[in-house]
Amino acid sequence: MPGGRLTQQERQQIALGVADGLAYAEIARRLDRPTSTITREVMRNGGPTGYRADLAHHATERRTHRRRQTAPRGQASPPLEHGRDADAVREYEESFVALLIQQGLPKMMAGVLTCLYTADSGTLTAAELVQRLQVSPASISKAVTFLEGQGLIRRERDERRRERYVVDDDVWYQSMIASARTIAQLSETARQGVTVLGANTPAGVRLENISRFTAFVGESITRAAEQGRDILYGTKES
Repeated sequence: MPGGRLTQQERQQIALGVADGLAYAEIARRLDRPTSTITREVMRNGGPTGYRADLAHHATERRTHRRRQTAPRGQASPPLEHGRDADAVREYEESFVALLIQQGLPKMMAGVLTCLYTADSGTLTAAELVQRLQVSPASISKAVTFLEGQGLIRRERDERRRERYVVDDDVWYQSMIASARTIAQLSETARQGVTVLGANTPAGVRLENISRFTAFVGESITRAAEQGRDILYGTKES
């Protein structure tokens, strides 16, 4: 599998694939690239409706130029804590942001959430988020308000009375349970349709099958979430 940065020709192929409605996985297969590379490339350069190969290529060149200006000539970015490679961390964070955007989260909110998930403490102040994302305090405030409203983060005060934003591991459990409830509602609605349309009619049979399927999936999600909840709070065994 080829490595390195995308070429302009590859970006043109990505643009054609996006225009044709191909899945990112299919575009990646044709270019022999990881799907995450294609997802990140598209989402950070206008998304599926605004991606342009030439603009994406120029934007990448500008970002590369800025990075070279901030680092000593001939040297890579310095390693971070725990021996982490700064370039590898940045690439991973970009992939994480792209995935969250693909799931429907606005770009700024995705950036804030990614910062919190990749911080060892799981908590950052507004000033720290401003520094990491290089955006205005107002942008951070708006993103935090949105994420808090969605139940994805919470606020707390530290010993210096500074407001900190915290990512709550339990949100994944709550998200799964909420998803299971939605599926259960779909199952119940389909079952009501069986009574209305008739159990022995084609439509009734179809809705009965939908009801049974969604009930099974919803119950499975709830059971798995309950059984796996402790994993969210576990520590890696040595």
